[in-house]
Amino acid sequence: MKRLNLLGNTVSDFEHIMRSLGEKPYRGRQVFKWLYQVLQSDFNRMTNLSRSLRQRLEERYEFVGPEPERSAVSSDGTEKFLFRLADDALIETVLIPEGGKRTVCISSQAGCALGCAFCATGKMGFTRNLTAGEIVWQLLYLRRRGGDEAFQNIVFMGMGEPLLNYDEMVRAIEIISSEIGLSVSAKKITVSTVGIVPGIYQLADSGLKVNLAISLHAADGEKRKKIIPIAKKYGIKDLTEAVRYFAKKRRKRVTFEYVLMGGFNDTRQDALALARMIAGIPCKINIIAYNPVAGLPHRRPSDDEVDRFAQWLYPRAPAVTVRKSRGLDIEAACGQLAGKYV
Repeated sequence: MKRLNLLGNTVSDFEHIMRSLGEKPYRGRQVFKWLYQVLQSDFNRMTNLSRSLRQRLEERYEFVGPEPERSAVSSDGTEKFLFRLADDALIETVLIPEGGKRTVCISSQAGCALGCAFCATGKMGFTRNLTAGEIVWQLLYLRRRGGDEAFQNIVFMGMGEPLLNYDEMVRAIEIISSEIGLSVSAKKITVSTVGIVPGIYQLADSGLKVNLAISLHAADGEKRKKIIPIAKKYGIKDLTEAVRYFAKKRRKRVTFEYVLMGGFNDTRQDALALARMIAGIPCKINIIAYNPVAGLPHRRPSDDEVDRFAQWLYPRAPAVTVRKSRGLDIEAACGQLAGKYV
């Protein structure tokens, strides 16, 4: 009999399994903790379970995920991992050192259907949504390799649009933030979206205490449509209203990500349009220079051009940060993930 992989099951799923086995539901919480927090996937080593239960679990279930097929380390310490999933879909995960802490950038889809004009993932097209288990596994692998301090912050900024895989993303966050799971506070989790307006409202109403980041890249509606096709469906006005709703409902500051492309969205007029758009929204703006992608026509601006754009914004915007590209030499920087060998 082929064993069922329990990767991606939530606490309630495990409680249901235990009931089906004639056990008390709390046994499910014990197993959940062994798998996600203790990182013990050998049922025979789960010493607070009866021998009979351990044997039944061993016969029927497993808890497995893929090892990276390839990894690379940047000169700045950034690490990128390429995972091949069970159906040969490829995803990438990036671990970014920041001072004494690490942020892990995880994927929510294999590829992406949105086709943003500056992004390698969009260029590769869409394969499929990831399951909650495939999302969480990226973190479990790092924990197994590096322990509890393998990372401190999690950003859904890897391959894919997380709000187009909403249900599996939420299941993954439930496991990640559970006190008996990975035990990462939702306050240390950021969901990044290119502007899926219904998903922003849904996330605002969900009760999840995660942070929201908007991949904006242009505050002029017509200009944004040229680089982000979904902007033709969800315009600047609708996006701004959704972000205001999220910030008010969740009482959280929102981050606007702005990839600066030389000669396209880097003028004083662009900066003033951005300042007008975010007026009254509790937010910060992260400016990052465009990271080159083979076959795409955009130009990476100079450091002086980036700093000048930031100076135009501040103090018109409440908080402006210039974010340096990390992992450029291994194609692990923002917009460069394409599920390929380096």
